[in-house]
Amino acid sequence: MPEYDLTIEVRTHPVGATVVVLAGELDHHTAPRLHRAVERTAESLPLVLDLALLGFCDSLGVAELLFAFRRAREAGTSLALVGTGADVGRLLTMTGVDRLLPRYDTVDAAVGALRPGG
Repeated sequence: MPEYDLTIEVRTHPVGATVVVLAGELDHHTAPRLHRAVERTAESLPLVLDLALLGFCDSLGVAELLFAFRRAREAGTSLALVGTGADVGRLLTMTGVDRLLPRYDTVDAAVGALRPGG
């Protein structure tokens, strides 16, 4: 049986945003782990998903990115993506998700844009 690897690191940025760093594969085997991680984040803080180390994402992975977006919006805060590689970026463009979720080159740039007055 193949091993499906996804590492999820959740931390709070010093200026007050939750940063979720994903590394590996976000697919039908690992997407539920992202869902649970997002559910455990503070709803009141902006959410940054750092995808710089994400090598693969399938449609269920995209669905979880959209779940995170809806959760942030319903909580009255924002979500941004960081470091989308070529393959993941192409998937987001093909699905139109790139029009919903702002993308930044660095976590600090994303946090600065999401913070009030940023």
